[in-house]
Amino acid sequence: MQMLCHRPPPLGARPRGWLAAAQAAALCLTLALGWAQAIAQAPAEAALSQENLFKEVGNWMQQSQQLNAGQFDFVPLDSRVKVQPCDRPLVMDLPFATKETVRVRCLGASSWQLYLRATIKVPAAKPTSAAAPPPAAAPPPAAAPPPAASPVIAVTPPNNASVAAPSLQAAAPTPKSASISASPRRRVVIGTQFLRAGTVLSASMLEETEQAATGADNALFGSVKDLENAEVVRDITAGTPLRSSDVRRALLVKQGQLVMLTIGQGSGFAIVARVEALQDGRLGDQIRLKNPESGRLLSGVVTGPNAAKGL
Repeated sequence: MQMLCHRPPPLGARPRGWLAAAQAAALCLTLALGWAQAIAQAPAEAALSQENLFKEVGNWMQQSQQLNAGQFDFVPLDSRVKVQPCDRPLVMDLPFATKETVRVRCLGASSWQLYLRATIKVPAAKPTSAAAPPPAAAPPPAAAPPPAASPVIAVTPPNNASVAAPSLQAAAPTPKSASISASPRRRVVIGTQFLRAGTVLSASMLEETEQAATGADNALFGSVKDLENAEVVRDITAGTPLRSSDVRRALLVKQGQLVMLTIGQGSGFAIVARVEALQDGRLGDQIRLKNPESGRLLSGVVTGPNAAKGL
């Protein structure tokens, strides 16, 4: 039997496309390895430490509030909070009526904001010197001895004179004992009713009172104004002092709702317009708004329930 055999084609007749594909694949692999090595060698941008953050905000407090470094302190942040670095100078302000809450914002590429709780240490007044106890009344002078010619009329000092002096001396320490019994007190804010988690606080639900200062608890609120429009995060019984961990800023504006925007307030005129919220916002947040009639985009800062002021 005769077998048919085919001769292989010459080298010049083979397709050369595989050579170009192999060269392109090798070039891509080289570029990918170089890119991965560059990323691995690039230093990771470190988070902003609490110490540097407190130092920068402390300098702002000294310049803007005319305070010395020893007259205020900050409540430490939660250890789980990582403050991202900012490529622009930080912006600080006081969004509430008191000086105890400082808002820190980054307006750079990594836009963020956080709130710091400050404790203002009011210098204690110099204690007035205690009033000196009244001098003890001198005992009445003893009667002069009678002349020798009449010994029968000689008298001794009255008994009540020797008793009166000790009674006055015993009354002198009274102011000292009263000052020792006095204990320091501090002002706190308590709820006048049972506060359920999710409740938005108002002034009618709260009350300022005083209690004995058992320790340095910087998380306690001392003013009702600091808690207005705040939201309770857990159930709190009536009469319990409120702490910063018990509340958070309430959601006052929701996306899609109509918001009353005030422009020019405090400049001699005010324009109020009804606009649409394009995002949720809490007290002090800057949100995007839209005029439903013209479609123009605006920005405003949340000032209350469904209310904002223009920038």
